[in-house]
Amino acid sequence: MNFKFSRKDHELPPAIEKWDWKYHHMGIPTKEKQANEKHIPHLGMHVSGFPESPFGIEWMRFDKDSPIHPLIQEKPHLAFVVNDLDRELKKFEVLTPPGEPSDGVRVAMIKFQNLPVELMEFTKEYL
Repeated sequence: MNFKFSRKDHELPPAIEKWDWKYHHMGIPTKEKQANEKHIPHLGMHVSGFPESPFGIEWMRFDKDSPIHPLIQEKPHLAFVVNDLDRELKKFEVLTPPGEPSDGVRVAMIKFQNLPVELMEFTKEYL
């Protein structure tokens, strides 16, 4: 999808201001082992930092055989909570289809300007 817009310095991005997306975290790939890593075996990755970060920064370190898309392993991504994941995915190039990395959470990755962006949908039990 082709997006054309312009905003002034004081304006929020359309994803937040117009589409009602909510910032959740920033995922940053690293090759260095981090303190308090949690291994997610089925994704072949280690995550850390998110519970302690007041800014939602999450470090991601990948196993050599991780099935995660190479772009996600190489580039940082922003993650947003959306109200209807399926509806939002229709607007973008989908990098990874919806999956459920943990109970009550559906996520998918889109590609925008050769960067991954994570979209997350929580079940009502979390709202």
